[in-house]
Amino acid sequence: VEAVAVRDKVITYVGDTEGAQDFIGPNTAVIDLAGKMLLPGFIDSHAHASATINEDDSVMLYHLDSKEAYVSAVKSFAEKHPELDTIYGNGWNNEAFPPQGPRKEDLDAIVTDRPVSLMSNDNHSIWVNTRALEMAGVTKDTPCPYGGMIEINPGTGEPSGTIRETARDLIQTVLPPYSVDQMKTGIREFMIEAARVGITTVHDPMLLLPDGDGQLNGCGYARNCIPAYEELLENNEMTLRVRGTILTDPTKGDSQVPDIVAACIDQQDPLFQITGAKVFVDGVVEGGTAYLLEPYAHKPDFRGEPLWEQESLNALCRAVDRENCQIHIHAIGDAANRMSLDALAAAKDHNGRRDSRRLITHLHVVDYADIPRFAELDIVGVPQPFWHVKGDYFEMEASYLGRERAEKEYPLKSFMDAGVTLACASDYPVQVPSPPLLAIQLGITRCIPGETDPSQILGPDERMSLEDMIAGYTINGAYANFVENETGSIEVGKKADLVVLERNLFDLPETEIADTNVLMTLFEGKPIYRDESCLLY
Repeated sequence: VEAVAVRDKVITYVGDTEGAQDFIGPNTAVIDLAGKMLLPGFIDSHAHASATINEDDSVMLYHLDSKEAYVSAVKSFAEKHPELDTIYGNGWNNEAFPPQGPRKEDLDAIVTDRPVSLMSNDNHSIWVNTRALEMAGVTKDTPCPYGGMIEINPGTGEPSGTIRETARDLIQTVLPPYSVDQMKTGIREFMIEAARVGITTVHDPMLLLPDGDGQLNGCGYARNCIPAYEELLENNEMTLRVRGTILTDPTKGDSQVPDIVAACIDQQDPLFQITGAKVFVDGVVEGGTAYLLEPYAHKPDFRGEPLWEQESLNALCRAVDRENCQIHIHAIGDAANRMSLDALAAAKDHNGRRDSRRLITHLHVVDYADIPRFAELDIVGVPQPFWHVKGDYFEMEASYLGRERAEKEYPLKSFMDAGVTLACASDYPVQVPSPPLLAIQLGITRCIPGETDPSQILGPDERMSLEDMIAGYTINGAYANFVENETGSIEVGKKADLVVLERNLFDLPETEIADTNVLMTLFEGKPIYRDESCLLY
């Protein structure tokens, strides 16, 4: 294709340059790309856009790598913001601490007058000070919720300061949530960054009902996310197409489905729609909360625990699917993936085959014998290629899983070869930054950029092609989110969601893909980002 014409948000012509002349009038803006590459806008099929919080409201710990650096950042933030009643933060790494996690005493040394709650970079654990524990009434006698973990100081028997999975709600539901204005500010910042890296559509997979109660998976601070989206829509501020799913509570089973269905009916704006339910079946490897078929290497008598009972999960999936709503499942461990497959098979058997586009995200530790079931059940796999490499995080996981099992993580090409549709994602803010071009490169190379040692490739046979990785971030993502008739490819009648790259990716060494600049991003025909060096428009 040589030329594309756009009018009133929509692509009206795709073809050669000569044919495009008929679409040029006295008020037409003509952009000569001079051989640069034009792609459909990227689609991130798992990005917690509404989890973005302004740096004035939350201490940012991403890209710090030690306890001392974290403590210093929290101390500086607390001193700078005496007006905040609660010190929230995000981004500490589990690998910077022993398996039991960080300790409350380190936070107590710098903040005693206010609660401190810091989310880990995988969003599955919080690090709190004594004041937060006191406000929540959490002591050594506090029962741990099913599916949660309260780390204990072995010397005293008291909570040590790290709270994992469902137990986080003991703290987070007591602390005040971010306001609607704070949430809007964060989403605006996400949209700016998304435009910069070429993203025009996301799936926000953990929305909370404003009046929701019960288990909120430690994210009660985000209870105002839906009102924030509503106000951004009302003010015509959306520069992103958002599809989202409502977080489910394992203690409520299928009784919560009517509220989810009502939210789906209520939120049907073209730029913000709620499509179904988000289900966490287990936790994460680095927290020791992923549910495995075989025991952890560091805990030979422990396989982790699921967050749901199988029959309750089956009942929820049947009920959500019966209402023609989408199911988005988080499953990390191979046992959790099998549980998820069994639940979705039960839904299919009960309701019949339908165009449900059920999603299972992460594809982390999977029994290879289960991979064909994904295709048989029409499940869309949602991987995060950013993680498909070796490095410090891999080494930490190898200590939990054992090296042989860790070497088989993220079998991406095996899924594709089995006929599974793959819609790529970042799991932002677990991955920050999260440019699709970097993910595309990592999906192809499966090694850290600059690495030349072949032994540092994670699963060489699982490397993907450039064409398949682009599809994972465009048309497959559109399919996963029921927007393939609107976006995901450059075709007449679709929305003009487009991204201009400075170079043709197919002419580059695979190791240079991530270094390619996004020159311009258009959302529904409107430029929402332009590189300062770009003189195209």
